[in-house]
Amino acid sequence: MPAHYPFKEIEPKWQKYWDEHKLFLAPESPQKKYMVVPMFIYPSGDIHMGHFRNYTITDALARKKMMEGYEVMHPFGWDAFGLPAENAAIKLGIHPEAWTLKNIEISRETLKRIGICFDWTREVTTCLPDYYKWTEWMFLLMYKRGLAYRTMGKVNWCPKDKTVLANEQVVGGLCWRCDTPVETRELEQWYFKITAYAERLLADIDKLKGWPESVKTMQRNWIGKSTGLEIRFESENGVPLTVFTTRPDTVFGATFMVVAPEHPVLEKLPVPAGKKSEVKAYQEKSRRKTDIERTSAEREKDGVFTGAFALNPLNGEKIPIWMADYVLATYGTGMIMAVPAHDERDFEFAKKYNLPIRPVIAPMEGNVELPYTYTEKAKLINSGAFSDLPCEVGWQKIADKVEAEGKGRRKTEYRLRDWLISRQRYWGCPIPIIHCPKDGMVPVPEEELPVLLPKKVKSFIPEGRSPLADVPEFINTTCPKCNGPAKRDPDTMDTFLCSSWYLFRYADPKNEKAPFEPKKVNTWLPVDNYVGGIEHATGHLLYFRFFTKVLQDAGYVNFDEPARNLFNHGMVLDAQGRVMSKSLGNTVSPIEEIEKEGCDVLRLAMFFAAPSDKEMLWTTEGVLGQSRFLSRFWRLAQELKDYFKAPLHYKVDMHTSTEYDRALYKKLNWAIKKAAEDYADYQFNTVISAVMELLNTFGEVPKDSKVAHYALSKATQLLAPVAPHFSEEIWQILGHKPSILASGWPKHDQQALEETIMTLAVQINGRLRHTVTLPKTMPEVEILKHLQELPKLAPHFEGKSVVKSIYVPEKLINVVVR
Repeated sequence: MPAHYPFKEIEPKWQKYWDEHKLFLAPESPQKKYMVVPMFIYPSGDIHMGHFRNYTITDALARKKMMEGYEVMHPFGWDAFGLPAENAAIKLGIHPEAWTLKNIEISRETLKRIGICFDWTREVTTCLPDYYKWTEWMFLLMYKRGLAYRTMGKVNWCPKDKTVLANEQVVGGLCWRCDTPVETRELEQWYFKITAYAERLLADIDKLKGWPESVKTMQRNWIGKSTGLEIRFESENGVPLTVFTTRPDTVFGATFMVVAPEHPVLEKLPVPAGKKSEVKAYQEKSRRKTDIERTSAEREKDGVFTGAFALNPLNGEKIPIWMADYVLATYGTGMIMAVPAHDERDFEFAKKYNLPIRPVIAPMEGNVELPYTYTEKAKLINSGAFSDLPCEVGWQKIADKVEAEGKGRRKTEYRLRDWLISRQRYWGCPIPIIHCPKDGMVPVPEEELPVLLPKKVKSFIPEGRSPLADVPEFINTTCPKCNGPAKRDPDTMDTFLCSSWYLFRYADPKNEKAPFEPKKVNTWLPVDNYVGGIEHATGHLLYFRFFTKVLQDAGYVNFDEPARNLFNHGMVLDAQGRVMSKSLGNTVSPIEEIEKEGCDVLRLAMFFAAPSDKEMLWTTEGVLGQSRFLSRFWRLAQELKDYFKAPLHYKVDMHTSTEYDRALYKKLNWAIKKAAEDYADYQFNTVISAVMELLNTFGEVPKDSKVAHYALSKATQLLAPVAPHFSEEIWQILGHKPSILASGWPKHDQQALEETIMTLAVQINGRLRHTVTLPKTMPEVEILKHLQELPKLAPHFEGKSVVKSIYVPEKLINVVVR
């Protein structure tokens, strides 16, 4: 046997064994199910170390659950529509489909080379008609349930990619894919009415016990529930100006109003002629900014006075109406009452334009320091009949008065906006709607799905409208209602639609009659563990919750949350500290290191470098250390393979076993207990560390050890989820039947851990002859028996009888012999 672990022979051997014995195929009707899913990948090339980290995490979780007796589904798929394929087509002169499918082929081979235990019979690819047929079906389901609609709207526009972006796809005013500054345009677009589910999406976050608090907080903030009061102000010419406020207790402090520049009410206000050009210029300037830019906390607020005034319904005061782009027409009512004494944003604006600032809230004791935003232990001042009331009481009494006089109502608002889902690009799922001059918008009949993407288009280069609009054989069609000439919708869907339901398809991937059979989905889902990056917190991770609730309401599934547990792995960084990304061109392929040291060494190096939920800087420095560790383990297995082979469920008698075996057995049970705890917390690095520490305990193994072989077998089981090929081979070398996945998961012996040890001085006829390490609980009779069996003390007992013994617990024993 070689002294170094021969991975080039062993890894293909066990991959073939797993494949031939179909160990990773999930059954249709599991008795004890566990579904673990990594977020699927966009196939823009071969996988890199960031992907490697993600998929080895789910692989370790899946393998451990198999060893625990679960029937595991660990599927995989490809999020295959999207801009990178189109951009590659433009750059390389190749069809997006050919580019995408070639990348899938390359990545699939790499994943198989790594030995990830995916059930490849459940593979899904979103750009193939057998999948996107059912994405179109999902669109029609939303349409039939009144959750899909088309309207003119202000949209985020990427001038480089020449397509619309959802709010979630604009990061710091830049396109999430290409970092181009985003513009604003007015276009007719398709939306999903996710706001209809805002309250359920928010309330049910409390059900997500196994999700990180950071993700839940981000979703709560993104949905942004506000409970407040709608109050109707009026302009001098009687135009209603309704504001929504969460602080009606501050209404007496409103010293001006602010209206969004795009709000249609501006056309009804009595704007003086001398102000109209200034108002129009500001509206034009604001139109070029995105909502993200306008509401940024960092930028200085600006605006213009319209020349019009409004009347406060509580005190009849006349206040000026300003226009400023930090207010959005699509948020709340599109206008606000500005209370500069008690709002930082309004305070900055009032100071800049020298507007009145009137405090109406004050601490119960002490002076007001503006802007004063504290509400607890505070009272109303300068508020007429409501003055001196505690804030919370004043809030309710003012709301009561407004409602009683018919000037407003209590209301709940949400920050969440409807989901913009149409895109003006080719490489996406077609929208199954037909536009008829006579019948308007008509859904494509389900029996005519899928609406296929045409293979040929005039050009993939976007011109501000979908390339599909220029394909006559696609765009021109017949109305399903009147049989007259009609046109297909030219846009394609946001790729987040494809990823909002793919988990359901895994349960029934070959179904040609429906997206899935409810019984199969209800058997396997919700997903037990979903693994991916936190960057999807307010995008995909919100959308797939929305889809799940819609499918439950429609009677297709019997659960309302898609994943019980969510784990966010840390990102992998390059040497400059940048996140590995194909768009940055800084990715590192795992294949080169695998060819040098094997994939199990690379797995261990990745796991050992940092806790799995933390960022890690990828270097190859840890690879050598893990290679040495496995080679040392390998050599020890060769040495111990012919030692005493204990049964797999073996318990050592701590009183009668040798000192070596007792110490090793105790360390083994410590390692088993620690590994179980650390696997549960995704702390794979400390699992490996525990096995290393256990290995150090072996030292020079006595030939008569009854524990060494057993301990190494158990250590192999502990390592199996993170170093699967190596562990299978060691398991076989130690004389066990494959696969180690069927061997069960080790359970620690608590009694062995609780057994405390004492060092005892041994005297024979008053002279010190030896020291021994024994359990503190060992009775004196057993200690005497044990001493007489020790080779070092045997000559002192030979041919003699024990007259008596003097035992000082935990210190010494003096044996008198004659």
